[in-house]
Amino acid sequence: MASLLGRFCRKLVVPGSAHGSRMISTTACDSEAVKSLNLYSAINQALHIALETDPRSYVFGEDVGFGGVFRCTTGLAERFGKNRVFNTPLCEQGIVGFGIGLAAMGNRAVVEIQFADYIYPAFDQIVNEAAKFRYRSGNQFNCGGLTIRAPYGAVGHGGHYHSQSPEAFFCHVPGIKVVIPRSPREAKGLLLSSIRDPNPVVFFEPKWLYRQAVEEVPEHDYMIPLSQAEVIREGNDITLVGWGAQLTVMEQACLDAEKEGISCELIDLKTLLPWDKETVEASVKKTGRLLISHEAPVTGGFGAEISATILERCFLKLEAPVSRVCGLDTPFPLVFEPFYMPTKNKASSSSSLSSPLKKKHYLIMGLHVWCRYWMQSSPLLITSHSICFFR
Repeated sequence: MASLLGRFCRKLVVPGSAHGSRMISTTACDSEAVKSLNLYSAINQALHIALETDPRSYVFGEDVGFGGVFRCTTGLAERFGKNRVFNTPLCEQGIVGFGIGLAAMGNRAVVEIQFADYIYPAFDQIVNEAAKFRYRSGNQFNCGGLTIRAPYGAVGHGGHYHSQSPEAFFCHVPGIKVVIPRSPREAKGLLLSSIRDPNPVVFFEPKWLYRQAVEEVPEHDYMIPLSQAEVIREGNDITLVGWGAQLTVMEQACLDAEKEGISCELIDLKTLLPWDKETVEASVKKTGRLLISHEAPVTGGFGAEISATILERCFLKLEAPVSRVCGLDTPFPLVFEPFYMPTKNKASSSSSLSSPLKKKHYLIMGLHVWCRYWMQSSPLLITSHSICFFR
C-alpha cells in the first residue's frame, strides 16, 4: 500500500497561487495524514473542501439537503447552510438550467443528478446550452463553473432505469469534459479538479463502488489533473483500457492472463473527453494489441472511438484486431444482468487477450519443427549454429 500511495502522490496537485497549481512531491505527501475511506465518503470530503475553500460554490439537487440517496452530501447543509446546499424539485432540466445560470454569474455550481439514467431530461441544457455557452459569445461569458455529478453503471439490482452508463452520449459534445473515477482516492482528487476546472464537467460516479471500494485517501486538499490517463499495471503483450468500476474487472482479467504467461498493461483513462490519446498510443506501440472494456452497449460506445483512433495511429504496430468487451445491445436487464455485464471471463476469452499466448505456442512449435528438420538435414552444422541462435 505504501508503494501505491507513493506512486499516486507524485500525481497529486494542490491549488497554488492565482497563476496555477503546484505539484506535491512524494516526500511531502508521505508526511500528510491519510484516512481509510470508501468512495462515497471521499466524494463527501471533496464537496466539504470545495464549499469551504470557495464561498461562491453551491451544491444542489434532488434530496441533497438530507444527504442524498447515496449519502454523498451528508452533513453539508448543516455545516454550510441551506442557502448553499439545498433540495430542488424533481426536474433535471430545471436543475441543470439553474446551474448554468448560477455558473454564468461567476459561481461554482455542483449539480447532482440522482441517477445517471435520469440525466436525459437535462440533455438539451447540457448539450445546447452549457457546452456552447462560451463559444457562442466569443468567450465574453461562460458557465465553466458548472459540474454535474451523476451515479452511473450497474449496481446488482438496478434494472432498466438505475443501471445505465450514458457517458458516450456526452463524449460527442465539444465544450464539456467527461470524467469517471475508479477509486476513492481518484474520486476526491478528480472531483476537486472538475469543480475548479474552467469548463463544464460531467462527472460520473460508479455507484457499485460507493461502499465496496475502500482505500487510504489523503485528508488534505489535492487535485488530480484531468485528461491524463494512468498506467496502473505495466505489461508487454497486450494493452487493456477502461475506466470507472470496470477497472476492477479488468484487473482480475490481467491476473488470470498472467497465470497463462500473458503480460498485460492496464490503463485507466480517467477523463473520456478530452482523452489522453498519447498514453494509450505509446502503450499499444509497445504491446501491439489493444482490448477496451466498458459497461455501456458495444455499438456506439466510447470504446469504438478509442479503437478507431488507435487504428489510425498504430496501424503498422498492431499484431491483432482491436477487441471490445462491452455491454450488450439491449436495454439493461434485471434478472439477466450477469449475462449482460462485461465480466473478466469475457475479457479473458477475447481474441486479443488470448492471441499472445497462441503466438507464443505457435513460435515454440515452429522452432521445434524447424530444429528437428535442421538436425536431420544438416547434422554437422547443428552444434555451432544452434549455440549462436539460442544464446
